[in-house]
Amino acid sequence: MRVWVYLAACLALMACTEPVPSSGEARIIATGDSLLAWNAGAEWSVVAALEQRLGTQVVDRSVVGARYHYALPISGSLGLRIGSQYRAGPWDWAVMNGGGNDLWLGCGCGKCEAQLDRLIASDGASGTVVNAVKQARSDGARVAYVGYLRTPGRGSIIDHCREWGDRFEARLARMAARDVGVTFVSIADLVPHGDLSFHDVDRIHPSPKGSAAIAARIAAVINRGGP
Repeated sequence: MRVWVYLAACLALMACTEPVPSSGEARIIATGDSLLAWNAGAEWSVVAALEQRLGTQVVDRSVVGARYHYALPISGSLGLRIGSQYRAGPWDWAVMNGGGNDLWLGCGCGKCEAQLDRLIASDGASGTVVNAVKQARSDGARVAYVGYLRTPGRGSIIDHCREWGDRFEARLARMAARDVGVTFVSIADLVPHGDLSFHDVDRIHPSPKGSAAIAARIAAVINRGGP
């Protein structure tokens, strides 16, 4: 029974990631976790909203629950390991996010110093995140690396992650400062205090309104060509 459940889960993951068209016409790829993938079933995800704003296809490889440091080989190769989501191509842009699940699920937003250092060094020069960005840059893509929503101040099970999120994103900003082809897209100030409309009912993931607002920030970066 467990084998069939596992196979079903793997098939579900395969359905979550969009295949890369062989035509080469798609010029933007998105990789990451549920920040990008949430609401995808109803076509209200960040990536879907970004496609509407830009008027062009964005290949969505993001997967809900994905991490950079994910040990299981099969489900990891199908997208739960963020590094496996990327596919080489003639991309103009790679929209990327991730790292939040490593801090929340990987170390409970508690003693996370080692996990944070493994994701990205304090100077933004090395780490798993940096390696993923360099892979896209080596294909000639500009990178828009997207941060995370902050909780609306009305109670959330990830409120205690704020400090680690701030430290992580400070390092992401340093990474972007090292390469003119990388832009850190902060959305930390997107949600007004007490406003629940940008979040889904779990107060973690974006609502359709939140997804659209995030997409607007990413589109602004892409339309102006970078920072």
